[in-house]
Amino acid sequence: MKTGHLFIITAASGAGKTSLVKALLEENSNLVVSVSFTTRQPRQSEKNGEDYWFVSKEDFHDMKTNNIFLETAECHGALYGTSKEVIANNLNNGVDVILEIDWQGAFSVKHIFPEAISIFVLPPSMEVLAQRLRKRNEDSEEVIEKRLAAARSEMAHLEKFDYVTINDDFNTTLKELEAIIKAENLKTNIQLTRHEMIIKKLRN
Repeated sequence: MKTGHLFIITAASGAGKTSLVKALLEENSNLVVSVSFTTRQPRQSEKNGEDYWFVSKEDFHDMKTNNIFLETAECHGALYGTSKEVIANNLNNGVDVILEIDWQGAFSVKHIFPEAISIFVLPPSMEVLAQRLRKRNEDSEEVIEKRLAAARSEMAHLEKFDYVTINDDFNTTLKELEAIIKAENLKTNIQLTRHEMIIKKLRN
């Protein structure tokens, strides 16, 4: 059995990565998203265990002390962490895993898993990003301004990612992400394992 791929998807808040990931999961049965732990409060539209595991700072620190996390990061004053066990179990079972994490977490994971595929989703403009954040009607203007400032900082690390896509048109961006996943699964080392018997017969 092939080992699954680890896809890291990073984007500024409001760029649309969560909606894109949900659409990817609907299209691909061999793809799961690793649900991160966070200490921030859930938004009205978010569900515990689906969008994030929402925990207290005390519980988060206990989990970190017990070496539960693959990586952790702090963003907008909240802590985020990725479960080692969830990632390892899925990859070992040949399941592709998506991580929705910020650039700090992406670099931490790439240090541990150099073979992980990193993707950065950009907004078409800062104006559109601001509109999307305000349309959510979930954050104060002060928080939105902080998110916009953070987005500019995050995009400074763009060149270190394997792939970049601009979420101007949702369906186009979704197709581009699907193409990345398909291309990674069609690489020679993967196909040699997946179709070992067919290739042996062709070579004889």
